[in-house]
Amino acid sequence: MTATLYAYAFLDEFVLLYPVYALLFADTGLSVRQISSLFILWSLTGVLLEIPSGAWADAVSRRLLLWLGPLLGAVGFALWVIFPSYWAFAAGFVLWGARGALGSGALEALVYEELELLGAADRYARVMGRAQAAGQVAVMTAMALAGPVLAAGGYPAVGAASVLACLLCAAAATRFPEHRTPGGEGDHWAATLRSGLAHARHDRSVRGALLLVPAVAAVWGALDEYTPLLVRETGVPDAAVPYLLVLIWAGVTAGSLLSGAAESLGRTGFAALLAASALLLAAGAITGTPAGIALIALAFGGFQLATVLADARLQQRIEDTGRATLTSVAGLGTEAVTIGVYGAYGALGPVLGHETVFALCAVPYLVTAVLVRAPRRRR
Repeated sequence: MTATLYAYAFLDEFVLLYPVYALLFADTGLSVRQISSLFILWSLTGVLLEIPSGAWADAVSRRLLLWLGPLLGAVGFALWVIFPSYWAFAAGFVLWGARGALGSGALEALVYEELELLGAADRYARVMGRAQAAGQVAVMTAMALAGPVLAAGGYPAVGAASVLACLLCAAAATRFPEHRTPGGEGDHWAATLRSGLAHARHDRSVRGALLLVPAVAAVWGALDEYTPLLVRETGVPDAAVPYLLVLIWAGVTAGSLLSGAAESLGRTGFAALLAASALLLAAGAITGTPAGIALIALAFGGFQLATVLADARLQQRIEDTGRATLTSVAGLGTEAVTIGVYGAYGALGPVLGHETVFALCAVPYLVTAVLVRAPRRRR
């Protein structure tokens, strides 16, 4: 199962369009506000589909959703390079949002339950951290290849490679083991949804874990979409942008690989991790130089580590019923906060510049660190 997971995670992120699609949008003539509106549309799609798709994953085969999603992504990427325009980009983001919603919740639930079946549920954070590291290695590899492929064949060549990666990802998903019986007791997906939400409503620890996931994952996940524009603003040529993005993702990969060792972090350690990462983000952005990108890489690594740990704590608190549903609830919260970040970035970016907006986005993490560290109130 882990071999299939690592292959799936690699192919899911081995998309050469990732480091250059913001440049594609800008070169097509889109403004920062238009680009931000595309990101908002992307997240809105996820908001609308996140919970229904999670409940669906609890009611039917999770493996089915995991191979269907990449096929939607392949269609979207093809639209971007064949018909480069605002509306083609919008259609592609709707398909990409659907792809993400189908996999969100389904993948985490499948992996946790297969490990639990083997008596290895305590290895979940380590396994998922390595899987995300495999995906981040794929991102770095795609970034390294994007420049030469773009120079040789332009955006059509980058798009063709991205479509091929999606097709291979779908093929890898068909190899996942799935020992649960889809639908459990024959429940309809709506009944599964009600059951999962009732569990969160009555369990305080689950509610806290659900809130922590978007608080950690949303802001830096949204900022990632603007990193090519931030790097370009430091004055480097476009051909060098993917290579500096590789540095950022090297930090993210390191954060994933440290997840197993850091799983025992308590509230104080977790809060310190968030605070330190926030300060590194602000310092790296304010410099406005290529050297500052190294500090942002360290910050993103810390945020990635915190994201994996927050997901692991959520999985540990969920009972078997509705696991994919509740994971999707956390995903919904992440998408909702992400939309707010996109909206704020679209409003502030043209006025303040990318460096200032990145630095301001450190503030929510400092607030979260304080709340995590605050003593728990008794009932």
